[in-house]
Amino acid sequence: MHEGGLAEGTMLDTMRCAKCGLTQLAAPASKSCGTATGLASRAPILRSIPATPRSQHATVHAAIPAVAPVNAPHGAPPVTSADPAPSATDGQERQLFFHGSGGSLLGIQIVNVFLTLITLGVYHFWGKVRVRSYLLGGSEFDGDRFAYHGTGKELFIGSLKAGVVFGALSALMNASPYLPGGAPARIAATVTAFGLLLIFIPIAIVGARRYRLSRISWRNIRFSFRGRVADFLKIFAGGGFLTLVTLGLYYPVYATKQHAFLVAHSYFGDRQFAFDGRGQDLFGSYLLGLVLLLPTLGLSWLWFLARKQRYLWDHTSFESARFRCTVTGGRLARLHTGNILLLVLTLGLALAWSGSATSDSRSRT
Repeated sequence: MHEGGLAEGTMLDTMRCAKCGLTQLAAPASKSCGTATGLASRAPILRSIPATPRSQHATVHAAIPAVAPVNAPHGAPPVTSADPAPSATDGQERQLFFHGSGGSLLGIQIVNVFLTLITLGVYHFWGKVRVRSYLLGGSEFDGDRFAYHGTGKELFIGSLKAGVVFGALSALMNASPYLPGGAPARIAATVTAFGLLLIFIPIAIVGARRYRLSRISWRNIRFSFRGRVADFLKIFAGGGFLTLVTLGLYYPVYATKQHAFLVAHSYFGDRQFAFDGRGQDLFGSYLLGLVLLLPTLGLSWLWFLARKQRYLWDHTSFESARFRCTVTGGRLARLHTGNILLLVLTLGLALAWSGSATSDSRSRT
């Protein structure tokens, strides 16, 4: 078996429930309806099979097509299922669920804080891996949970690299007043350091997404990101400049183009995600949110953020499957207000509950 994927020709021992139609790994009963299913049907399953949806919150429509492992040999045929995939018009909806709890996450964070203190901060990266593993391991889609494969050592080394870059840029900016050559030399050093910082930000964004996706799997198939830094740098620099000269009016287009690039170059196995939205569609909501920002004491911005999230998810697709988001400004405001109150009243001890609540909210998008 290859790391992060199934070996070529691997078959999974599965069965199909005659009542609800769920195809799953061999078990005495269906995960969906609990009906005894037997072992009548066996087929390699690497796609979503119709299952009874557990609620009517934001969900993913249609079936997930058969997917080959991301690290399959070049030219190898994709893994397929013996059963035909249901079409996008079958009306099936599949929801992402989160099964974790604030109490369990609190226990993890207490241990993380203790070990971080006695190791003078070094354990912070291993603690972050534990939290990510818990959150992803508690997230379920179509009867199977996600898995996180990152390590604390990887995060530690990445943090050291970022620290060296930021440290060098900070040292250059701080040393500029003492450079020989007068004001022109100081200005040149400051501009150079600031320019390098702006270049480093998109590099960090692409690198972080590439790393995070490559360490996440579902049904033993890894996600991946294959976008080029140079292409994202053009979007980041060009959009940032236009946002600046238009006094922020270009922001909806800028944010949408960034999101489109990150989504369109993301993969699950050998299959690519897609995005078909346009930033112009968010312009009216963006202006309204800005106009009402002061009269609503900032609540209009939460309304815009919810509107933006719904739009971005609603225009994201994977093959024939399309995502749908139901988050609203009111729910987002209640979530953030409740989290803030919990953190204040418990002197930060409720961070675990606020974190798990946020994860649960995201799982319903």
